[in-house]
Amino acid sequence: MGNQVMASLSHYPQASPEPVRRAGALALKLAGLALIAVAMAGCVPRSRPAPPLPEPEPEPVAPPSRLPPDETRNRVAVLVPLSGSNAAVGQSILNAANLALFDTGGQRIRITAYDTGSGAAAAANEALTDGNGLILGPLLAEDVRAVAPIARRAQVPVIAFSNDVSVAGDGVYVMGFNPGQTTDRVVAFARSRGVQRFGALLPTGVYGQRVGQALTSAVEAAGGQVAGMESYGGTGTGLIDAATRLNGQGRFDAVLIADGAQIAVQAVPIVHQASPQPRILGTERWATEANLGSHVGLRGAWFAAPSDVNYGPFRTRYRARYNRDPFRLASLGYDSVLLAQRIAANWPIGRRFPATALRDRTGFVGVDGAFRFGPDGVAEHALEVREVNANGPTVVSPAPRGFE
Repeated sequence: MGNQVMASLSHYPQASPEPVRRAGALALKLAGLALIAVAMAGCVPRSRPAPPLPEPEPEPVAPPSRLPPDETRNRVAVLVPLSGSNAAVGQSILNAANLALFDTGGQRIRITAYDTGSGAAAAANEALTDGNGLILGPLLAEDVRAVAPIARRAQVPVIAFSNDVSVAGDGVYVMGFNPGQTTDRVVAFARSRGVQRFGALLPTGVYGQRVGQALTSAVEAAGGQVAGMESYGGTGTGLIDAATRLNGQGRFDAVLIADGAQIAVQAVPIVHQASPQPRILGTERWATEANLGSHVGLRGAWFAAPSDVNYGPFRTRYRARYNRDPFRLASLGYDSVLLAQRIAANWPIGRRFPATALRDRTGFVGVDGAFRFGPDGVAEHALEVREVNANGPTVVSPAPRGFE
């Protein structure tokens, strides 16, 4: 029977294998598509997320001060050349500043030195980072120009040791002795002694130009007459040739030689060929030169300079402390610290320096006598007039003790 069953089954037609395979493949495809659809439905969000926010820029951080905080004194920076060709002058100014701090007790301000010899702008930035609220210096005009905009942005005043009036103003105060003021002073004195006609020998360059301009303005203001001027380059033959040309321009009551005494003396024999002999006038540069009386041709010459009344005791104290003599410009460092100490009495700790106090019209008194700052930021110094004689210069017109 089993064979019959198998026989009867053999009579039924068998399904073809090809439709079966196609149906299976189609089912698999449909199942796969369904799975992909399900997977995609799970991955696609219903709404697009916001893009990630950019990382915030870090806030600029000022470099840390190298100095510890001081809650009892305000910081004052002294910017001077402590390296390079002017290092000796800079060190002398810094020594004088420290001497002033020592003499006054240093209870209101604390000074820190910064070397402009390796870059004035870098020195100024370092001083401001350290929290200094006042800058004393620099010495050179080009360094003042570099420091001024940096200090101005920080609203920190600058009291420079330069004598270049072109860098003064807008937060910069110039303490140096400028040739315009010394020329004004000696011209006014000469006019008081009857000098009417002025001549001048001027070195080429900025200094000579400024002396010439100051001479013209001072003589006109005093009612005199500039009868001739000659310029010269270098020294020696150029100066003698200029003196010869000046002699050919007429008669002079006085001739200003705008140079150091060692150079000026070379022109004196030519100038004195005129009859009557003109009076020789010098500049503030003569104040720093020794043995003026040894030059016979300079005897009787007049020049204006800051008073030496207080400078002698200052030099003695400086020598005792540092075992050497100061440069003449060192007095600017001393007087600037005296000035800062005086104003610091009304300078609250941590507040801005009260710059309006610098324009006190009654002025200040220091080693170099009385001085005050004008609206232009240039220091007006009370100057004396000296006459050269065989024993050296003597004062013939004392400096005023103050300002009215």
